[in-house]
Amino acid sequence: MHRFVLETERLTLRCPTPNDAEDAFVWLSDPEVNRYMPYNLYESVEQVRAWLQTVADDDGMKFHFAFVRKSDGRVIGSGDVSPNEAGDVWETGYNLRRDCWNQGYTTEAVRAMLRFAHDVFGVHEFGATHAIANPASGRVMEHCGMRFDHFNEYGRFDGSETFPAKYYRLHMD
Repeated sequence: MHRFVLETERLTLRCPTPNDAEDAFVWLSDPEVNRYMPYNLYESVEQVRAWLQTVADDDGMKFHFAFVRKSDGRVIGSGDVSPNEAGDVWETGYNLRRDCWNQGYTTEAVRAMLRFAHDVFGVHEFGATHAIANPASGRVMEHCGMRFDHFNEYGRFDGSETFPAKYYRLHMD
């Protein structure tokens, strides 16, 4: 479990814990939120709690963050930033409960995660992928300064579906 806490105007980003399971179940069990995600829908709070325990136990270089809304203390989403397999680019991903979409929370959180990786680890190269059919995620990337780099694809972890995608890059000085 990492010890980093990031602050933005409206959010606190911190390591997720199993205590966040009920809040996280809201988006992890929502078919609309899951539509282009690599994970399958979660069917119970206990499944979410088990996943969150693996996140809390991870002591590697994948930095998961719970997005905690300051106004009410509710966990409204999560994201991560970590080096890709080649180690030359740090990639980010994110997920937010549907009733919080289109309010700027995701952009705020992603900017904080990118700044964290840059300031703490000296990272300059970032990337992110979104399904072509999910242009809202691409707008988050653009609002964070990322620019389209190339087309690619990604799939669900279980191999059941593949999504045509766009890959975005950002160089941060």
